[in-house]
Order: sequence, then C-alpha cells, then structure tokens
Amino acid sequence: MVNKKYLLLAGLCSVIGVQSAFAQEGSAQWSGRDMTYRGQNYDVLDSSYVPGSRMEQHRKFLNHQYVFPSKPRNMVEIGIGGGLYNVMGDVPSLMLWRKGGYGLHGHIRKSWGYVMSTRLQYNYGIAKGMQWQEAYNYGANPAWNAYYNAAGNAQGAPSQKVHYNYRMESHQLNLDMIASTNNIRFHKARTGMSIYGFIGIGALAYNTRVNALNASGAAYDFDAIVGTTPRIYENRNDIRTAMQDQMDDTYETEAENERDRRRASIFTNKTLVFTPSVGAGVQFRLGKRVNLSLEDRISMPNDEDLLDGQRWAEQILGSPVQTQNNDLVNYFSLGLNFNLGNSKKAVEPLYWMNPLDFAYSELNYPRHMLLPEPVLPDADNDGITDQFDKCPGTPANTAVNSHGCPLDTDGDGVPDFRDKQLITPTECQPVDADGVGKCPCPEDCGNRVITHGNACGNIGAGAVTFDANSARIRPAVQAQLATLAAQMGANPQCKVVVIGNGNASKPQQQRSWDRVNAIIEHMATKHNIDRARFIFQFGQPGDANSVMYRPAMDGETGDATVPPPFPNLRRD
Repeated sequence: MVNKKYLLLAGLCSVIGVQSAFAQEGSAQWSGRDMTYRGQNYDVLDSSYVPGSRMEQHRKFLNHQYVFPSKPRNMVEIGIGGGLYNVMGDVPSLMLWRKGGYGLHGHIRKSWGYVMSTRLQYNYGIAKGMQWQEAYNYGANPAWNAYYNAAGNAQGAPSQKVHYNYRMESHQLNLDMIASTNNIRFHKARTGMSIYGFIGIGALAYNTRVNALNASGAAYDFDAIVGTTPRIYENRNDIRTAMQDQMDDTYETEAENERDRRRASIFTNKTLVFTPSVGAGVQFRLGKRVNLSLEDRISMPNDEDLLDGQRWAEQILGSPVQTQNNDLVNYFSLGLNFNLGNSKKAVEPLYWMNPLDFAYSELNYPRHMLLPEPVLPDADNDGITDQFDKCPGTPANTAVNSHGCPLDTDGDGVPDFRDKQLITPTECQPVDADGVGKCPCPEDCGNRVITHGNACGNIGAGAVTFDANSARIRPAVQAQLATLAAQMGANPQCKVVVIGNGNASKPQQQRSWDRVNAIIEHMATKHNIDRARFIFQFGQPGDANSVMYRPAMDGETGDATVPPPFPNLRRD
C-alpha cells in the first residue's frame, strides 16, 4: 500500500497547485446588464442548447404548457492517465519503488443525466510480483518443475529451493455504468469535486511469464542468492533486494496457463477472460474543460487463478491442493480529463451541473414563472401608488391630481377640501387660511359645487373572468378589484357600472346576477365602497363567464340593488 499512498499524495498536491487558478471560474452570478442569471454558464431559456429531439418539450416549457425545462445538450469527456497495476493473488506484488507494476488508460465518457453516465475505457497493464518466502509445492507447477528438483532424488540429494515471481502483461476493455450524486447542491451553485462509483463489464487478455532461468539458461541457485538461513528469520526486504540484484529481468519462461483459453491469432497468445469490475473515484474540477481524477478499479476475471502464474497452495505435507480464491486485478490511477464540445451549444457534462440551479435562480430572479397581478402600495388610498405620491397622507375621499396631491381649482394655495371659497378670482388673491379672498364673496359662493370635468376620468374599464358555473372571486381578481377600489376612492363623485353577461337561459341569467352581486358585495365589505356608487346590470349578451365594469357617463343612473331574476336557481 506504500505506493498507493505516494500516488495519492502526489495527486492531491497537483490538485491544490492548480485548482486556485480556476477558483473564480464558473461561479454563479446575476448579470444586471442582460438580466440573466449565470449559475451554470448557460441560459436555460436558450434554445441553442436543446437538441432537436427535445425541442417540442422546450417549446411547451417556454409557452408555460409544461413545467420542466428540457435537458440540455452536454459535452463528451475524454481522458488519459496512468497508475499502479497489481495482481491480488498468490504471489505478492512488487511495489512501484521496486520496479513494480504500472498501467495506462484512455477513455470516453458520456452523461445521460445528472446522476448516470457511461464510459468506455481501455487499460494496458504490466503487473509484477516476487515471493520472498521459498515455495514447497512448485512441483505441481509446470513452469518451475521442468527446471527445479522439487522432491530430491534416491541418493538423498536435497530439493532445490524456489522463489516464485512473475510478470503479467494485459489489455483490458471495460464498459462502465457510473453514478455521481454530489453534484446536487442545496447551498451553492455547483461543486468542484465529484465523487462517483461504478460497475462495469469487459474482457481481459493477459499473458504471464516467470523468471525461472538465468542468462545462461540454467536454474537459479536461490541458496546462493538469499542464503540458507530459513527465510522466516530473514528480513523480507533484504531478500527481495538480493534477488532483484542478482537475477536478470528477462521473464523467459511461460507461466502455467490453460491452453484452451488462449487466443493466439488475435491477442498474440494471450488468455481471454470475461472480466466484470467495480470501483470508485473522485474528480476535481479545474475548469469548464479540464478535471483531474483519482480512481481505484478492482477487476474480477471470471474463474481465473493464473494471473500471477501460481495456483497451488503451499502445504508442506500431502499432495498439492489448488487454491480456492481467484486472482483479482487492482488499478489505482491518476487521470487528466477533457470536455469536448461547442460551448455555445453544449453545457458541461451533467454530472458537474446542479439540477437545482434553475429552480433556485427562478425563485430569486424570476424570468419565466407566471406571476400574479402586482398590487401597488397606496397608504392613503387616493389611487396614486406611494412610489409616485408627492403628497402622502391625503385625507380619505379627497380628490387628487396625478401626483397624489389634493386638487386646488382656483390655484390659491388652499386645497379644495378645505377651501370655503372654491373659486377665488385672481384679483381677489391672496387668500386667508380658509381660501377666502379679499374681495366681497358673492351670495352663493359658499354653496357652490365645483365639478372637475368627468369625475370618472381616472377610472379605467376592465373585465373580470369567473370559473365556469362559479361566482367565487379568485385571488387574482381580488387584486384587480383592489386597484378599482383605489381609483374610486380617489374619485369620490364617480359611479361605476358593473355589467354581467349571459342571457341564453334562466340559469345563465341568474349566474350573471350572482357574479355582479358578488363584485359589488366584495367592494362594499372589503374596501368600504358605498353600494350606491354602483349601477347594477346583468343578463347582457357576451361571454357568459365574464363581468365587465366601466366608469359611469355624465348623467347615467341606475339601481345599485336589483332583485335576483330566478332566486330558486341561486348558488352559494
């Protein structure tokens, strides 16, 4: 495990060294210039990121016919890398610092959603191993018993000692299904680190050889190399060092294998086995196009115990017994990955994107959601919103101008609601605090009523829509009627005509009456508008589900209370 620790430390140092350069890249921000929220570096309303197969959903989303946006087109990841390649079998692996195994890989990966992606990866590996203990049952292994005497002879010659070793070369192709979940972030726009796990299927083609003979073609004298002291009392590192110093590196002898599984023509005499695998990894986002990965893969060749060239248990007494555990392959790698694609048409791979980004951005900076009619604040209820009211706190039922200030018809500086002489000639001004000028007042000046053109000039017409067969006033309509109430409060001399449509049948006429009555009742009870200021009309031709209102014309009269035409057909 020493080599894995060193590689992990080197990988983390690389991440720390380069990640700061990209620390500000891709952060969520609000652009006031174009009123676009840049959380994922793409605009979810932009059709250029949507492939043709999902354009129909995108069109419905833009038209508020479907609540979910289309999945954007995303880039493809390719990667290269290398690392430690070891066999977990009967013969211990050599560490990297002892010229042990290594591997190289390349892959292409495609995301199908925010969690799942698939990857096609090719691995090339060289695995090496050396056993510091001497072997006893090598007589069952044809790669060793052809050159070494395992049982001695009749004259009492001792058996030769053997230390297993091997070099395994392999080619592996995997199709992986990868799951990533920590890109779903609740408190930040995106993650800079992706943790994932995967399972895969594939094939492994391998060939294993052992170093059984020296440069002269003779068997090694292991006693001369490592000494005759029982190996259990020796330092294992010293034994391995002595063996590597005095043995060549030819691996000239083919290891034990199963000939019927060899594929000579295609894989140059390599054994081909079905190989599922599992693993996990972590990726560090260095930028929109680049990321670094650390990964560990364990491959499990099907029914294969000869990856290290040895399958016999070491028992001193009795016949050789085959081990029960199949060999595994461990590949611990460091990779550099790149995202390929047109950034104007494709986003990063979705396992880097936060699916909550659009929801949060729309809640805080709405551009697409349907919003209710705004209700503007009007503290003094004069019909002019507080933002534009230059005279806040105007007394109730006081006629005001477009700036929210009380009317002053004669321009004497005293508003009409306090002016006891509404029309004071210019030559009679200035006036006192009651608006009375210095000229003698005509006999009727104190009782004169001044009209200001059309008293309903500041009230607009409108229409209210009801649900079918219902006279209930919906919340959106309540906001509309609140605006009408403010306008009527600012024009206390104005009447409003409320007209209900629908005359095709008795139920329709009664429904028309119900809706007009509901509006007038709402205005009277919720906004304290006198019923006498309404003219009640119903049963008119038009859309049976709508009620219209308009300011009354000069001299127009009508009843504010009308009996229902068909009381037995009324609904609550």
